[in-house]
Amino acid sequence: MIQLRLLEHRLLRYVGITVGCLIASCSINLFLVPSHLLTGGATGIAMIVYYLTHLPIGVQTFAYNIPLLMAAWRLLGKGYTCDVVIGTAIFSFCLDFTKPLNAYAPVNDYMLAAIFGGVFNGIGYGIVFRMNGSTGGFDIVGAIAKKFYSFNMGGVIFGFNCLVMLAAAFMFGVAPAMFTLICMFMNAMVTDKVIAGFNSRKALLIVSNQAESIAEGIMEVGRGVTFLHGQGAFTRRERNVVFVVVTLTQVAKMKMIINAIDPDAFVIIMSASEVMGHGFSSPGVKTGAVIHRYSNNGR
Repeated sequence: MIQLRLLEHRLLRYVGITVGCLIASCSINLFLVPSHLLTGGATGIAMIVYYLTHLPIGVQTFAYNIPLLMAAWRLLGKGYTCDVVIGTAIFSFCLDFTKPLNAYAPVNDYMLAAIFGGVFNGIGYGIVFRMNGSTGGFDIVGAIAKKFYSFNMGGVIFGFNCLVMLAAAFMFGVAPAMFTLICMFMNAMVTDKVIAGFNSRKALLIVSNQAESIAEGIMEVGRGVTFLHGQGAFTRRERNVVFVVVTLTQVAKMKMIINAIDPDAFVIIMSASEVMGHGFSSPGVKTGAVIHRYSNNGR
């Protein structure tokens, strides 16, 4: 039964990675290539060569990843490399499979191409990373640098992408490089948002002498409440701290309930980027990706 669940989660995970790669590839061929813009990583290098020689971007991307994958196999292990090989192969195939979209560019403006290209790229990459996958490229370089030199992975990847931008500025002019930078910025923002999740919620910590009454009032509107046991550092008096997670639209209602019961209550309202569990979202495929990763590590 467990093996069947693992297989199901693994299949769903690879379906998710494929969907993410397809979205990112469509974005590159619909928005970036027709406007002669770039993306980061090995794909960005492949796009530069494509603009000069018309060699297929997908084939180039996979070829440039081969030495990186060999290094990853030796330095980062078999489990990590196998996942990256699959992601890289899928992404490279999707890049060339969606190449006919070049002829259907929906926008002719550089700024719009950069913005929409970055947004849809971010959606695609975010889905891939959310499925615990990778498309290779500078991610491998960053992982190696982090493991052996304790460098920040994001900083290493950003540094190499800056070199790609400098090469683009030298060969194609400053304007395409600047629009590409806008595209990368949008890409990074949307990727982070997809990975973190769109079901943003608010978490409230409520310190009050009437914690039980406040909890009852909150539960009457359909939200679950947890008591955290706290102690005042000065008074040494123990008291319950009310912890509750609500949707953004329920924050005002929580304030009304708290003020009506105890106007002197101490309340902290924090952002929760993703909430999983009863009443919110379910772990879904992401849990499967985590199970898959731990099951590989356990072999």
